Amino acid sequence: DEVKEWYDGYRFGSTEIYNPWSVLKYVLKAIQSKPEPESFWANTSSNELVVNYIKNADDVMYDEFEMLMRGQSLVKYLKLDLTYQEMDNQDNVYSFLLLTGYLKVINQIDMNTYELIIPNKEVYQIYKNSFMDYFIDYTSKRKQQLIKALLKEKVEEAENIFNDILFKDISYYDNQESFYHGFLVGLLEEYGVVSNKEGGEGRPDIVIRPRRGNGKAIVFECKHSKEQRNIVKDSEAGAKQIIEKKYLEGIKANEQREAIGYGISFYKKRCKITIAKKLDHSY
Repeated sequence: DEVKEWYDGYRFGSTEIYNPWSVLKYVLKAIQSKPEPESFWANTSSNELVVNYIKNADDVMYDEFEMLMRGQSLVKYLKLDLTYQEMDNQDNVYSFLLLTGYLKVINQIDMNTYELIIPNKEVYQIYKNSFMDYFIDYTSKRKQQLIKALLKEKVEEAENIFNDILFKDISYYDNQESFYHGFLVGLLEEYGVVSNKEGGEGRPDIVIRPRRGNGKAIVFECKHSKEQRNIVKDSEAGAKQIIEKKYLEGIKANEQREAIGYGISFYKKRCKITIAKKLDHSY
């Protein structure tokens, strides 16, 4: 059952086919130590095909890749007589992914239209690792821009960067505030993040302190919006909490450094940022 789950999923005509290389590697591993599945295929190539398609994906294709990774199927018109000269054409993405084993057909709709899914766990790991590698590389380039925008109080620019990073992440959100809190901490941990530590008259969700010198600190109060229409109101509520709990004053008194606060609310792959000091006091 384990071998089937990981390495089956292909058909040559009416014959069911397992990935022979991976099955042999699995058996060899079982003989030498213990039968433990892994993506042997991923260890034999760089999988640049998937990575390049991810890098060049538009919004629609990104959503489609995420659907595939959730175990859902896609219905696509395919061109099955391709040459390698045509593989860089984004219109042929799904045709090449099928022909190279990264997708499989589960239903033929008509002459050239097919229903496609990821064939097995081994290939799923290739997608997952490719997305993770790309996401780590992408966010490393964007994080510095994000911090600079926040320190300069460029709220719209920071919000656009945040939303772009959220869109690029292929994680499966559980729509809980704790998830987004962890996401934010993980994203900015290299900048000196403290989470839920006493400050002012309460515990700010996240405080970012420069590791050197007495540079300005950044305080986040995170909210999770249950509906998209509440995202602005919830971010304003986070900013209001920073003011009412005197988080910024606490940092200034205890650390002799300036601080700036932001309420940030998340809804699925979207966020809204409100700067604390610019709230209307009649709120």
